[in-house]
Amino acid sequence: MSRPSVTRRTAIAGAVAATLAAGALPATSAGAAVPAGPNGWVTSTIARMTLEERVGQLFVQNVYGSDATTPDARNLPLYGVASPAEVVQKYHLGGVIYFAWTDSVQNPPQIAGLSNGLQTAALTQTSKVKVPLGISVDQEQGVVTRIGPPATQFPGSMALGAGRSTEDARTAAAITGQELRAMGINTDFAPVSDVNVNPLNPVIGTRSFSSNPQLAAEMVAAQVQGYQEDGKVSASAKHFPGHGDTATDSHVAFPIITHTREEWERLDAPPFKAAIAKGIDMIMTAHLSFPALDDSGNPATLSKPILTDLLRNELGYKGIIITDALNMQGVRDLYGDAEVAVRALEAGADQLLMTPAMDEAYAAVIGAVKSGRISQASLNAKVRRVLELKVERGIVANPMVDPAALDSVVGTADHLATADAVSNRTTTLVKNDDSVLPLATSGKNILVTGYGVTTTQILADGLTQAGAATTVNQTGTSPTDAQIASAVASAQGKDAVVVTTMKAWDTAVTDKRAGQQKLVKALQDTGIPVIVVATRDPYDIAYLPGTATYLATYSYSPVAIQAVAKVISGQVTPSGKLPVDIPTKDDPNTVLYPFGHGLGN
Repeated sequence: MSRPSVTRRTAIAGAVAATLAAGALPATSAGAAVPAGPNGWVTSTIARMTLEERVGQLFVQNVYGSDATTPDARNLPLYGVASPAEVVQKYHLGGVIYFAWTDSVQNPPQIAGLSNGLQTAALTQTSKVKVPLGISVDQEQGVVTRIGPPATQFPGSMALGAGRSTEDARTAAAITGQELRAMGINTDFAPVSDVNVNPLNPVIGTRSFSSNPQLAAEMVAAQVQGYQEDGKVSASAKHFPGHGDTATDSHVAFPIITHTREEWERLDAPPFKAAIAKGIDMIMTAHLSFPALDDSGNPATLSKPILTDLLRNELGYKGIIITDALNMQGVRDLYGDAEVAVRALEAGADQLLMTPAMDEAYAAVIGAVKSGRISQASLNAKVRRVLELKVERGIVANPMVDPAALDSVVGTADHLATADAVSNRTTTLVKNDDSVLPLATSGKNILVTGYGVTTTQILADGLTQAGAATTVNQTGTSPTDAQIASAVASAQGKDAVVVTTMKAWDTAVTDKRAGQQKLVKALQDTGIPVIVVATRDPYDIAYLPGTATYLATYSYSPVAIQAVAKVISGQVTPSGKLPVDIPTKDDPNTVLYPFGHGLGN
């Protein structure tokens, strides 16, 4: 574990006192009791915390509302109080997590204001101790991006894997982390450390860097450094012990991983080991069964053999173990929500993410400590890890952020230019049989159709800037026969057609996705040159027979779509290489395009 020891950090109390004196936080008499050294602060704080306060540090919850103090009725059924600040104070929360659907993330000034308001709530409640919050978000980039523009956008993990540059991976994490920290967010639940060895994986896919364990490990290691060393936010490797080989989504069901222990060592473990070697602050658990590691039938989140025996003891991990969201069905099938919370802590978790029954779970954990089911020593060890991390990440010394400084950090011209340059190195040209690409776009009439209102428009705008006259006919992820006929009619008289797909392979979820396959074939039957752009999973080509020109972006992020427009028009030479094998449609063991394939550079 290379994470710096708290004993090497000094004068935490002085920094806190300076913050209070500056008026950023309301001063209280409790602040004066903080010992001078960080180790002393942690020890003294634990000693002065009530049982309820210590248990509260183990919970990280979502709260509804765009600011801390305005009541939001959506909090009432979950927490019995209305404002986010009241939620924080009622349970002495250790952390909160932001989502767009909770109205937590709207724009940088609002996010910074919410962060400051929640920190004020944590630090002004009636208590002998003042402990700031961990404030977290899932800003993986790519398909899981909670904060959009003006924050800098990157195309996501698999795109970075296609680019093969650990420097780019670290840079993307560094910029993401710096911008999050400026908004008051100190924890990013990234990087995804799963190795996507199953092309039919419905929940990981392009969130993974690669199907190659070594490439994934290199990228994970680089991003841990980018987030923590450069961006100054905690990173969280997820989802341990590995969610890459499943065709089941743990949000709605209970996956089972059938790898042997030897296969786990070879396929799943390398990225997590790399993260641990770089001093990862957090590791997030997976809600799945892994019989080779624990044959009890319990999900890994509730498995002592996996979290304590394997992760903590065998791999020597000393940071925080946090559960994946406890409102996911993959962890709720066997036990009630209150029992799940207790069992996760018994298994070795330190923090519980998004329990859906807070009153019951909070009371159950307190009861488990009082009964001795969870020992005082175990509870204190978990709280110590949480508090030490808050010291190490500078959250104790500097819990507040300056909204006036946002423009100098978030979405700066330099950051945006870097994101463009990184994205330009990720597009993969998989097939170009008729040498359609690069396309001389100047003066050409081009139809842009397929998935995504925003996606098709951004792509058309990019081609227009390259001199083309473009028409947009967006058909979505499930085009009807009427929409397909409309697109074919729009193609008449055009010099070329660009059609975007999004998980066109995924007919197992809904046969409506087969409409994308029908759309591509109908356009190909016109005889007009058709360029297929897979805007998410690169596997679509196996389900699109007859495709002669095929590009993979791994992401529908605007930067990725802008990059592919430049590739089509010849402004950028495609240099990405497949970070996964693309198997044939009918046989997952037969490779259609291998890892490392890519035309262009």
